[in-house]
Amino acid sequence: MGDITPTLQQYLNLFEELLQAPVYALPQIDKEAQLKPIIELLHNHHQFHCQEYNNITHQFDGPAKALDDLPFLAVRLFKQLKLSSIASHEVFKVLQSSGTTSQTPATLFLDRATSARQSKVLVKIMQQSIGKQRLPMLIIDSPAVLDKKNQYSARGAGIQGLAFFGRDLTYALDENMQPNWPVIEAFVERYGKQPVLIFGFTFMVWCYFLQGLVERGKALSLPQGILLHSGGWKKLEDQKVDNEQFKKTLDNLCGISQCYNFYGMAEQVGSVFVECEDGHLHCPVFADVITRDPYSLKICGIGQQGLVQSISALPTSYPGHSILTEDLGTILGIDDCTCGRKGKYFSIQGRLPKTEIRGCSDTHNAS
Repeated sequence: MGDITPTLQQYLNLFEELLQAPVYALPQIDKEAQLKPIIELLHNHHQFHCQEYNNITHQFDGPAKALDDLPFLAVRLFKQLKLSSIASHEVFKVLQSSGTTSQTPATLFLDRATSARQSKVLVKIMQQSIGKQRLPMLIIDSPAVLDKKNQYSARGAGIQGLAFFGRDLTYALDENMQPNWPVIEAFVERYGKQPVLIFGFTFMVWCYFLQGLVERGKALSLPQGILLHSGGWKKLEDQKVDNEQFKKTLDNLCGISQCYNFYGMAEQVGSVFVECEDGHLHCPVFADVITRDPYSLKICGIGQQGLVQSISALPTSYPGHSILTEDLGTILGIDDCTCGRKGKYFSIQGRLPKTEIRGCSDTHNAS
């Protein structure tokens, strides 16, 4: 990223220290002690390198007493402004968030360093749930989603990021977004008696894969399968399908009991919050969440529903380190989940009323 400024060098030094920390073992107070100076340095870095970010946050008179005192951007600003902290020749990838056909998608500009950092952290987080071995992988999507070189939709970025964990990548849907049953059945025939990895966005897994099996009156045998899925709960809620029913149906139709939902967004690729065995989403050491009252933006207490503010230690090429989302969530506890992971754990209840549906799988036709 051009010349490395003293601020950026400080950030890189602290980030390398954070990279050595255990993903879920730091108590919240220790994690914040490491995360806060990193987010402050990112704030300073983006103020200097992104004029739009500086215009929005210049009234912040720091230093911050706590992580929740630092400025944040509303997620919609990434649709309305070109928020970049790098020169045009440094752009390595352009990532576009999902959005409805009537809405402009958010555009994120990644340099090589940010992209590499996101990949490295995603690997560290996901290995906590699925291990280090690369497994045969069934992707509940179409290969057409990766057609554009160096420009990716949120779905494409999700697939590309998680494909690192798989081998013999097999796409379950054809170019018309219909299940390719011969391909699926051949995959099961080859790998049904060993561990396999399946990835898809939640609504697409339910609609095209699981409901497709129901319509055909068929079941698959993947007893050692691991499913990773994310996004797209809005339409399932409309169909009265909750997380418990989703998992039960998956087990009944495929014999899969290892199922991990995770929360993340295109604006903070790499910083994902993965579900534990108790069904709670957990903050890794590289990220955190804060919930705020939708009207006053004051901090919500534990057990109080609010807008989710997502904090990430990763992006230096664009100011995506602290984003106020349009998702409603509740922090359930800190350092005391029965799964043993430290830090905050939370749940997502849906999107703020009257905001657009923009989940990766809700809007697959827009990718």
